[in-house]
Amino acid sequence: VVVIGGGFCGLSTALHLAEAGLKPVLLEAREIGFGGSGRNGGQVIPGLKHDPDELVAMFGAERGERLATFGAGTADAVFDLIAKHRMDVPHTRTGWIQGAHTADGLVQAERRAEQWARRGAPTRLLDKAEAARLIGSERYLGGWLDGRGGAVQPLSYARGLARAALAAGARIHTETPVTGLSRQGATWTVRTGRGPSLTAERVVLCTNGYSGDLWPNLRQTIIAANSFQVATTPLSDNLRRSVLPEGQVSSDTRKLLLYFRLDHTGRLLLGGRGPFREPKGAGDWAHLERIVPKLFPQLAGIGFDHRWCGRVAVTRDYLPHLHAPEPGLLIDIGCQGRGVGLQTRMGQAIARFVARDDADALPIAPTPITPLPLHSLHRLYASAVVAWYRLRDGGL
Repeated sequence: VVVIGGGFCGLSTALHLAEAGLKPVLLEAREIGFGGSGRNGGQVIPGLKHDPDELVAMFGAERGERLATFGAGTADAVFDLIAKHRMDVPHTRTGWIQGAHTADGLVQAERRAEQWARRGAPTRLLDKAEAARLIGSERYLGGWLDGRGGAVQPLSYARGLARAALAAGARIHTETPVTGLSRQGATWTVRTGRGPSLTAERVVLCTNGYSGDLWPNLRQTIIAANSFQVATTPLSDNLRRSVLPEGQVSSDTRKLLLYFRLDHTGRLLLGGRGPFREPKGAGDWAHLERIVPKLFPQLAGIGFDHRWCGRVAVTRDYLPHLHAPEPGLLIDIGCQGRGVGLQTRMGQAIARFVARDDADALPIAPTPITPLPLHSLHRLYASAVVAWYRLRDGGL
C-alpha cells in the first residue's frame, strides 16, 4: 500500500496498516506535519461539525448514529495513541469549552450539550459567570463544556505518529512529491518527483488542504481556507491563573470562530481566519493581535513571539468525504478544522478497510468526486465573507 500525505490521516493510516501486517510506504512532498497537521491550533475536539441529531436527520437512524459514534471517539483515538506508544507529546485533556457570544449561540450550546449528554458524553452547560471564570473573559453569555476534549502540540503529535509507524514497520519518505498515478490491471504505479516510481496494489490519498492536481477535480471539491494563529510571550503566573485557569481549550460559536488555549510553555495561542493567500508579513496577523486584549483585557500590552498559518480543507456539506474513483484507490478529504481527532480516527478506519476489504469499517460510504460549481467564485466569496466579518466586528 502506498499512502500519500504525511499529515494526521496519512500517518495514522500507515501506522495501523503496519500494525495489521501490511507493508505501507508513506510519501510526503515536504516533511512530516508540514501542512495543516503540523500548523494547527492543537485542539482535540470530539464530534463532527454537525450535531448528532442532525446526522440522524441527514442519514437516517442507523447510519446517522453510526457516524455520530465515530465522531464521538475521535478525541479518544488521539489520546489513546499517545498513551499506547508513549509519545513525547505535550498534551492535556481537561475538556473543550464552546463559548456563546449571542443568544442564538447560547441556544445552540444548550442543544449540543443535551444531544451529547443523551449519548453518554460528559457535558454540562455554563452560565455567564461560570463561562467567565473558566475562560477568563466576560465576552460570553454562557456556553457548554465537553469533558472529552483536550489539546496536543500538533507537530510533536505528527512526529510521534511517524515514529510509531516506523517502529511498526512502515516506510516513510519525505521530500518525495508524487507527480503521477496510473493503474494497469490490478497494479498502481506511483511516480515521484525524485525519479523513482513505486508499484502497489492499493493507494490511499490523504492530502486534504494541500491537495493539488494529482487526481482530477479533487482540489475543486474543497475550500482550502487559511487558518491564522498567534502565540503571546509566556504569561506570568498571575496572568496564567486568569486565562483558562483549569486548562480547557476553547472555541466559540461565531461564523468565523475564534479558538484559543494555553500551551505547555504558558503562552496564549489564539487563532482565526485570515487571507486566503499566503501571508506577506506580520501585518496579516494584526487582526488577531488586536483581538487578544479585547477578549482578555488583562493581557493588554502583551507581546507576541510566534505567528503561523495552515490550510483547512472545508467541504460544501461540512462532512468528511471519501472517494474511490478507481479500484484500489481511496481518497480522504475534508477536516473542517477538527482534523487532529477526525483524521486520526479516519486513518484507523481506512487501515481496517484496506487490510480487510471491509466496507463497514468506513464511517461514511465513498461518493463520486463532485467539484464545487464555479470553484474560483466560491473562494472569492469566502474571502469576501472573511473580510466583511473582520471589518464589521473588528475581530469581536
